[in-house]
Amino acid sequence: MKEMCCYFYSRVMCGMKRLLREERGAVDIVAIVVMIGIAVALAVVFRTQISGLLNNLFGTISSNATQAVN
Repeated sequence: MKEMCCYFYSRVMCGMKRLLREERGAVDIVAIVVMIGIAVALAVVFRTQISGLLNNLFGTISSNATQAVN
């Protein structure tokens, strides 16, 4: 009887560990989706500032490259 109880206990513990491991994976996926959503929202909100920054940056790179070639 004791062996049978130990067997069922070990089966239950293995099942619980597997459940927790699988649930942790699902939480990680949800966290990644939320972070991607936040990044997209920030990009939409600040798109004009980001566009201006990139235009300024590429303009500086272009002028410095032209000066280096001449």
